Amino acid sequence: MTGTRELLSTESATILTTLAQHRAFLRQTVRDLDDEQAARRTTVSALCLGGLIKHVANVERGWMDFVVRGTEGVQGERDWQAEFRMLEGETLAGLLEDYDAVAARTEEIVAGLPDLDFDHALPEAPWFTPGARWSARRVLLHILAETSQHAGHADIIRESLDGAKTMG
Repeated sequence: MTGTRELLSTESATILTTLAQHRAFLRQTVRDLDDEQAARRTTVSALCLGGLIKHVANVERGWMDFVVRGTEGVQGERDWQAEFRMLEGETLAGLLEDYDAVAARTEEIVAGLPDLDFDHALPEAPWFTPGARWSARRVLLHILAETSQHAGHADIIRESLDGAKTMG
């Protein structure tokens, strides 16, 4: 993490440190891979390692846009199918570079918040309780859960690819 940790509350620093650890697990899963391997599907799922990196970066970016701008930050259509795979011209190095930029932006945003209670109303969607609000804390916990879940998916994909494991 950057030097922003000194400016953060203990709670913010703890959440960001834990998120950084789970990002590192995900990054460890793609170590020593080339672009073709990162794009390869190894299970019946449509998921690939590069696509998972791209997805978690996009999810984190979108939710931090929500923290900054509320529902205006989450408006617009997303191509969910394209988000989970590497497209022509995308490289693993480029996806990891983008993920690093997203992580740095998250740290900067959190460092600038007065506290994690800052909240916005959620956009209307069938999967959100009508009228619900999410605090910056809730958003960070959601990003952490999403990153952790997909790091587990990545372990399965990597082990199916070449037998390598993130842990062990």
